[in-house]
Amino acid sequence: MIELKHLRTLQALQNTGSLAAAAAQLHQTQSALSHQFSDLEQRLGFRLFVRKSQPLRFTPQGEIMLQLAEQILPQIQQALQACHEPHQTTLRIAIECHSCIQWLTPALNNFRQSWPQVVVDFKSGVTFDPQPALQQGELDVVLTSDILPRSGLFYTPMFDYEVRLVLAPDHPLAKLEHISPEDLADEVLMIYPVQRQRLDIWRHFLQPAGVSPALKNVDNTLLLIQMVSAQMGIAALPHWVVESFEKQGLVVTKTLGAGLWSRLYAAVRDGEQRQPVLEAFVRFARQHACDHLPFVRDAARPGSLQSIS
Repeated sequence: MIELKHLRTLQALQNTGSLAAAAAQLHQTQSALSHQFSDLEQRLGFRLFVRKSQPLRFTPQGEIMLQLAEQILPQIQQALQACHEPHQTTLRIAIECHSCIQWLTPALNNFRQSWPQVVVDFKSGVTFDPQPALQQGELDVVLTSDILPRSGLFYTPMFDYEVRLVLAPDHPLAKLEHISPEDLADEVLMIYPVQRQRLDIWRHFLQPAGVSPALKNVDNTLLLIQMVSAQMGIAALPHWVVESFEKQGLVVTKTLGAGLWSRLYAAVRDGEQRQPVLEAFVRFARQHACDHLPFVRDAARPGSLQSIS
């Protein structure tokens, strides 16, 4: 029966001292405000203030309703403010991209400067499958290149990145301008210990050409690069993984075909993508990557794929 607008109007009457001034403060006409009170008083069965009193005077019942307004309205304001502030004190992140931690760490530093009240915790591991953990509420966001259909998850594009062939500088393929799938047929391709169908180089470059080089699992990025440098095999990695090693002359990178590009997504549970903490994390991570990583382009640019749920 009593609505918030009635409580706000009572407070405006108390603050201004007249029906006309309260109407002006509330951006209503005096006639509309008077009609609102007449209707309310009829439903309540008692008067709230004395008409034509100067200054405006509340009835005893009106004083009780005014006390209610002074108690309820600040509580509502505090609750609304809390809804717009981060109520999540811990942001649990997992990464399926084993090398993402190299650029994610400085992005998290930027995020924490703006959101110091949020504790960031992240998980990673070659045997850890984070998307089911996200579905079950054990995580808050997962960085992934894999979209699970009908999963109840929402995928926001972060950025597109080029997967490049990584070679020793004196490897015979380092002399080629263009790398074809057939060039890799007799090579040892070193990969992280995941199913080969999850590898972009396998799904989009080698398999369509019917090329199947030998695969060797290596679960440590630094060891993998050292093995490539020693000509124990080749690898296909985002350029940010090997940028510093390439500058040192330990490895070189080449474009695969016309360019092998992949997209990184931030996955969250559908319905939670508008939470301020999650939105801020995605924004900081995307901005840092697009500003600082080589061979990266913003996935939110015109013409790119949009968010997928």
